Amino acid sequence: MKLRELKDKSIEELQKTYKDLCVKRQEMNFKVASKQLKNIREMRKLKTNIAQILTLLKIREEK
Repeated sequence: MKLRELKDKSIEELQKTYKDLCVKRQEMNFKVASKQLKNIREMRKLKTNIAQILTLLKIREEK
């Protein structure tokens, strides 16, 4: 997900997206542990998206 797309979302949408990505991250962790996931870069992208969402949420809550 691109940062521009995230900036256009409301706080509620960001929180929902964050929860969805956390569930997806947990599933990916299980796949990595069981060696089913071949493309580890997806994990890196997922972690980056989660960090971007948390940063945007923190900035918007401070305002």
